[in-house]
Parts: sequence; structure tokens; C-alpha cells
Amino acid sequence: MFPLLRSRRSPVAITAAVTFVLCAAPLSAQAQVAPASGEKLFKQRCASCHAIAPGAKSAMGPNLAGVAGRKAATAPGYNYSPALKKWGKAWDASSLDAFLAGPNKFIPGTRMMIALPNQADRKAVVAYLTNAGS
Repeated sequence: MFPLLRSRRSPVAITAAVTFVLCAAPLSAQAQVAPASGEKLFKQRCASCHAIAPGAKSAMGPNLAGVAGRKAATAPGYNYSPALKKWGKAWDASSLDAFLAGPNKFIPGTRMMIALPNQADRKAVVAYLTNAGS
């Protein structure tokens, strides 16, 4: 693969290997940007339609306070789609992640149209939903 690195005695091989390691380390450290917090992402992407405080009124979608562990389509004050009522399972981290990745792929016929395609963003929002608003 790297002809210069095959020879154990070559000072060029040693220099090349050390240079590679020293140069690659800062690049990988820079590439690891901390993901945005779930609360921040929720406020940016979800809060225009959903509230998360117990008893708070939502603009368009259901209130998501305590959504993790709650049976789907059961929050009071929202007229859920027949598809979500029929699905009727309790939300957990896995189902929330799948739903947010593609609502109409996960539950065809749901009214929610907005997805969170970025896996890291979904993970952060799911973590926020499972720990906040209870």
C-alpha cells in the first residue's frame, strides 16, 4: 500500500509515519464538533408546532410533555390522525427516532410532515424528549 512504509530501516518511512500521525490527529479533533443540544434543536425545529411543558397549549401538533412511555395518540386536546390512533403503541427512544427520521414512512397517513434526517440531531432531540417535559 505505502512502499516507503514497508521497509523497517528506512528513515523516510519513520518520518512519513510520524508526520501522518501528527498531522491527522488535529484534523480528527477538529472534525468532532459537539452536536447541538436536544433542547436547542427542539426549540429550533419542533417548538413552532409542539409544546413540551405539561399543560401548555401547542400551536399545531400535540403537546409532547411526557411523550416517552405514553401511548401514541393519547395526549388530550389534539385530534390525531386515524393512522396514528391505529398504530397505538407506546413511544420509546427507538420508535421516536424512527418516527422523526421519516414520519410518513414509519406511520403512513400521519399528519406530521417534518422529519429530522440527521441522525445526531434525532438522537439529541429524542434524548431531550425522553428526559424533559414529564
